[in-house]
Amino acid sequence: MDVTPILEHLNEAQREAVTASAAPLLVIAGAGSGKTRVLTHRIAWLIDVEGVSPQGLLAVTFTNKAAAEMRGRIESLLHMPVNHLWIGTFHGLAHRLLRRHWQEAGLPQNFQIIDSDDQLRIIKRLIKNLEFDDDRWVPREIQYFINAQKDEGLRPQHLDDDNDPNRRQQIAFYQQYQEICDRGGLVDFAELLLRAHELWRDNPELLAQYQRRFRHLLVDEFQDTNSIQYAWLRLLAGREGVPFFVGDDDQSIYRWRGARVEHIHQFQRDFPGASVVKLEQNYRSTATILDAANAVIANNSSRLGKNLWTEGGQGEPIRVYSAYNERDEAEFVIGKLRTWSDQGNARADAAVLYRSNAQSRVLEEALINARLPYRVYGGLRFFERQEIKDALAYLRLISHRDDDSSFERIVNKPTRGIGARTLEAMRSYARANSCSMWRAAGAVASDELSGRASSAIVAFLNLIERMAKETSGLDLHEQVDHVIQASGLIDFFRKEKGERGETRIENLEELVSAARGFQPDPAEEMSPLDAFLSHAALEAGEGQADAWEDCVQLMTMHSAKGLEFPLVFMCGMEDGLFPHQRSISDPNGLEEERRLCYVGITRAKETLYITHAEQRRLHGMDSFAQASRFITEIPAELVEEIRPRVQVSRPVSTARGTGRRSGGSISPAAELGVRLGQRVRHVKFGDGVILNCSGQGAHAQVEVNFETVGTKILVLAYANLDLM
Repeated sequence: MDVTPILEHLNEAQREAVTASAAPLLVIAGAGSGKTRVLTHRIAWLIDVEGVSPQGLLAVTFTNKAAAEMRGRIESLLHMPVNHLWIGTFHGLAHRLLRRHWQEAGLPQNFQIIDSDDQLRIIKRLIKNLEFDDDRWVPREIQYFINAQKDEGLRPQHLDDDNDPNRRQQIAFYQQYQEICDRGGLVDFAELLLRAHELWRDNPELLAQYQRRFRHLLVDEFQDTNSIQYAWLRLLAGREGVPFFVGDDDQSIYRWRGARVEHIHQFQRDFPGASVVKLEQNYRSTATILDAANAVIANNSSRLGKNLWTEGGQGEPIRVYSAYNERDEAEFVIGKLRTWSDQGNARADAAVLYRSNAQSRVLEEALINARLPYRVYGGLRFFERQEIKDALAYLRLISHRDDDSSFERIVNKPTRGIGARTLEAMRSYARANSCSMWRAAGAVASDELSGRASSAIVAFLNLIERMAKETSGLDLHEQVDHVIQASGLIDFFRKEKGERGETRIENLEELVSAARGFQPDPAEEMSPLDAFLSHAALEAGEGQADAWEDCVQLMTMHSAKGLEFPLVFMCGMEDGLFPHQRSISDPNGLEEERRLCYVGITRAKETLYITHAEQRRLHGMDSFAQASRFITEIPAELVEEIRPRVQVSRPVSTARGTGRRSGGSISPAAELGVRLGQRVRHVKFGDGVILNCSGQGAHAQVEVNFETVGTKILVLAYANLDLM
């Protein structure tokens, strides 16, 4: 049998993986090392050379697009259709399984799948019907709790309330929610996986049938599996299965979604006799980029270890730009993008990456001003994001009470007990009397509504009037800051668990920065607030390119995973921003941030710029940050500093690329009138402790660890710290 077509164009490690014997195998596939090629060629090898029936294989990917691409590649290799091959996402395969065995799974034959929005609506209705306060029991928080338990394979009866009344109530919500779904034959996404796992666990004969059928299990992106997915795979593999799992522990960046990098580390324990093959030859990036990525990720202790290399050239040095502030950073990036485009390169071949969604605002503004088309990959433009539109609606209503669209958007956000019936009563009055919703609200509250509904409407009207009075005469950014706080939006989104809630709060705080930096056109006879609202509306309506247009790609580091670009900018590389402040003191969190940096670096094929700002206005406040520790982990010989940053003398500093400490020109704390370890109080950040002092005179800085917001570096002359 001629195996040449399957094995040609594979390197030695790839061939070793593709032709491996029928035993458990873990393939550690570095960035750009051809993992999809190995998976598809392995399947083709099993079918064409080993004689395995396509019906005897089960292949799992993480997206439907990847599954379709994999099927197409396999059919191209085999020159035949593989219709009987079970290939798809975890959710897709679980759904297929449950449709076949709905009775054994305890489901009605016509069960319906509900998406995340449907699930949230059911939870909201449940809370309302039980007459609970949805300000205290936030629907999204309950949704997060339920899905997190299902991802761990836990039903309500498996959970202990730990004598915590809040947790006890969350468990009760979970129980009641599931009863609603079971009565209606509804299955949410997390339930698909849990129910499929329980199907096999509770039906040994059925499990044995599928174990005999699917002896070969092939899994992509193994590092992204959560607990229930891995448990499902282990059940199916049993003792005789042949798992062929492909992943990269250095690219595990979804811990906040439930992904467990530990699954890679325990693979050899869970499957005795398993082998490991490492794919280290990279076909994407220059040697310089790979050497930098290797050096950074080597600082993580909990990894299996590998070293990316290429037969390609050394390539350009990594260029590091130290900006004065975030606007200088944006202008630098736009200048390089304009040059790139003027040289005839496709704008779509350039990507601007950032750690936080809120960073996109200044970059978007600069791109619009430069008339460079752009697209926010996998997300919305800044002024189109839900939380920003909510805040702008409050501001519009303060300025123009008769703005009906703003009124309807926020009259019950955060929730204040104004339901659909009350809203319809106001609409009917407004139509009948040709007046605005604001005027209708006042009228129906006094004449037509029940006491509870009337009180809720009156409280909302009073809130708007009070905020208008309190913000009168304030500077624009102070108006915005006051409104997002007094409206309750910050507290509302703080209750939304996980990364999404934190991102929404960061975006709201960034809106304050946008207001602070906004310069109204003197020719326009408008108040600063109205001018800002007009500016926001115009920016929301332009700048983002059409789907077919050649445009610059903007995205978060997380969104960039799996993509590659000839030109990449990694922006905002400062301690506290990247690595993120909440991860710096958490060893596991810091290692995941470093993996995210590794992912960012390895997106670049030819040219990589890293930028950081000495001063940044983000989330509504100014900060003076140190360059990210990840920059110092890149060997100096790989870096070209475009504008060396102004060095502020510090007591100690980390030498680039080494673990050594080097002394600086030390300015004793006593000379600054403070001492290390001294407790201080800041008007905005609260109480904290001085960790470090540096600089002299007007440049003197202190590093303070605040109890509520973490570590901040402040210019002592302007910090107005109260010494305690």
